[in-house]
Amino acid sequence: MKTIGIGIVGGGYMGKAHAVAMSSVGAIFNTALRPRLEMVAATSLESAERYRDAYGFARAAKDWQELVNDPKVEAVVIASTQDTHRPIAEAAFALGKPVLCEKPLAETVEDARAMTAAAEASGVANMVGFNYARTPATQYARQLIAEGVLGEINWFRCEHTEDFLADPETPYSWRCNGRGTGNMGDLAPHPINAAMALMGPIARVNAVCETTIKTRPGGEVTNDDHAQIMCRFENGVMGHIYSSRVATGRKMGYVYEIFGTKGAIRFDQEDQNALWLYQAEGPEAQRGFRKILMGPEHPDYKPFCLGPGHGTGYQDQIIIEAKDFLTAIETGTPVWPTFRDGLAVSEVVEAVFDSSQSGQWVEVKR
Repeated sequence: MKTIGIGIVGGGYMGKAHAVAMSSVGAIFNTALRPRLEMVAATSLESAERYRDAYGFARAAKDWQELVNDPKVEAVVIASTQDTHRPIAEAAFALGKPVLCEKPLAETVEDARAMTAAAEASGVANMVGFNYARTPATQYARQLIAEGVLGEINWFRCEHTEDFLADPETPYSWRCNGRGTGNMGDLAPHPINAAMALMGPIARVNAVCETTIKTRPGGEVTNDDHAQIMCRFENGVMGHIYSSRVATGRKMGYVYEIFGTKGAIRFDQEDQNALWLYQAEGPEAQRGFRKILMGPEHPDYKPFCLGPGHGTGYQDQIIIEAKDFLTAIETGTPVWPTFRDGLAVSEVVEAVFDSSQSGQWVEVKR
């Protein structure tokens, strides 16, 4: 059994999630590589020291440069703001260190392309943190589609809806300024990633981005609240994607529906341990959607629990992600989603902005 020193840049919401995941993954999945929480960096040494003490890191770094360059840090997890992703990733790749980067890959498509080029030139493991697509239910949905259970797919719909800015009286904050922190930079990458994970590449889009609450206590909102995207996949399937941070009542509305000639699937992340499956077989009077509760027979469930229906949670998605990252490092084989997959999401986001501005269908430029 071999250990690997992990350095995490960022100790907030996602930094904590990755630290917990790296602490747990070896015991849950019996990984050949066992993570060692070597170093954490934050916006200041004082913050990093707090995270070191809270999460169990060996050391705190004064900045990300110290962390990346430390010889005991053998792999880097980037859980800082989007505008910092590129320099951190490029520095790590230049030293031959694997990188797991939180979504979205970068603030701009140009940065995403540069990061992907650096990742592929380095030849080391690289992944992007699209954790919601790692639930046992969504992994099983991908399996059903690949096996042809739904027949020929003819329609796809996905959304990611939350309501943390639905109240017009919610004060202005950092989320209200800058393209990268708006809905298209924050929420939309998740359903776009889900769409491509389930249906394949997106060829073109016709989209509208909108700011519904333009002024909040404390400032003017400069980015989008929600967006609707009509899309055509490269395989010819027609689809629709919607994302919103002002969807009153929705807390984690990562939802998709898929219709095929032999069946259909429904999923809702707010009930993440169930997948609804319809199969067009048997007497019409007995047909209907059936609820499949996740259990040990479904992907990545058994290591957590032997009981069907007992369920996995949000943190478990990050642990599955950590397992995949370690597998990619150990085997030298890319594990989805790589930086190139993250770049594909950024390219769709760019096309959405272009379409919203022009009011026309826009081809996704690769």
